[in-house]
Amino acid sequence: MNISGKKNLTDSPCIGVCSATALGDPICRGCGRTFEEVHSWNTLSDAEKIEINQRLSLCTIIET
Repeated sequence: MNISGKKNLTDSPCIGVCSATALGDPICRGCGRTFEEVHSWNTLSDAEKIEINQRLSLCTIIET
């Protein structure tokens, strides 16, 4: 989060409800990232993080 309180496009979209790692789901029910995106987040470039966050902002995550 930046000084104005807005989320940066390189911030993790994690909301602490990870079904990708805890339940083995291919897509996390909490943030919508793939298993690979969750595990590789800290090694991704800023451009890759921005691309993922932009994709997620276009999607609606529906919990089932």
